[in-house]
Amino acid sequence: MNSKPSPSNSSRFEGCTLTGALSVLTEVRDAACIIHGPSGCTHHNFSLLHATLLSNDRLEVPRLLSTRLTENDIIFGGEEALEKTIGRALSISPAPASVFVLSTCIVETIGDDTEAVCAKARGIPVIAVPTAGFLGGVFETGIRNALSSVASLARPMAEKTLSANLVGEKNLEYGVEENAAEMARLLSRLGIGVNLRFVRGIGTQDVERLGSAAVNILREPALRPVGEDLEKRFGTPHIDSFPSGLRGTCRFLEDVGRICGIDASTAVEEERAYQAAMLAGFADIEGSRVHFQPHHPMLKADPGAETICTECAEALDLTVVPDGIPIPLPYPAPVGTPGLRRMLHRWRLLIREKRRG
Repeated sequence: MNSKPSPSNSSRFEGCTLTGALSVLTEVRDAACIIHGPSGCTHHNFSLLHATLLSNDRLEVPRLLSTRLTENDIIFGGEEALEKTIGRALSISPAPASVFVLSTCIVETIGDDTEAVCAKARGIPVIAVPTAGFLGGVFETGIRNALSSVASLARPMAEKTLSANLVGEKNLEYGVEENAAEMARLLSRLGIGVNLRFVRGIGTQDVERLGSAAVNILREPALRPVGEDLEKRFGTPHIDSFPSGLRGTCRFLEDVGRICGIDASTAVEEERAYQAAMLAGFADIEGSRVHFQPHHPMLKADPGAETICTECAEALDLTVVPDGIPIPLPYPAPVGTPGLRRMLHRWRLLIREKRRG
């Protein structure tokens, strides 16, 4: 936990550990999630998740239950309330194929043995997920803990298939589906399919094939502990992040090809031609004078985003100068070549607007 938060050092992940975990666990479609704590923790997260789903045209309701701890439970312990809520979860219709129990800060404070309650035999997996953030956890911690908890449903596979898992997609941001489509496009250049989106729109039984992929592709480097954990469990090597930038996208193809024993030279050649055609569509902004800056003056620039923008500016013969047209740095970095195309469309709009002004 950052004990001295400020706008200049906050990352997008600093926030509730519980919310980070729920952004993962609610994507196991046939599962139910129990938030072991006061009802307010559930209400807040239900509202956020429901609004996010609606904004992405997904008419779904998160399956969240609360143990609704009262002052009496906090004084004498909430394990009995958790037992009753697990019983309620098992009786809902349609019946869940798995149940995830997420702890809150107050539960960790009073010392409830959530794992012991969840360990009792009930016919389906009931998995305790550590999500109390007051001792140092943030949004990112919740994501990592949730991914590791879901992975416990899988078993090592005797044989690997020529496929990849997408691990840790950012389920609460716009562009999730576009980014997944780009990953599928790039992998298809190498003759590799997507085995599992871990975790995005899957069922409990789907998790069983987690260990059958030849490679895990992490959404971002912050998930390296998850990649290392999955490699220990299933022997699956990982790529640190989704590709970004012109050279970075081609390098991604080379890295995946090397891990999977595939000659990526043809795929890289085809991608470079695809990128050249994409850049040719922005010939009208060539020669413009620009200046890159963070979205907010109090936020530090992302060095990776600056590198990508500088690379694209050079490819389009743009001049980067302090008095150039202000261009906001992307965050997070755009994924693959279509991500760069969307970014350059925004550049074009800003440049045209400035020219008209």
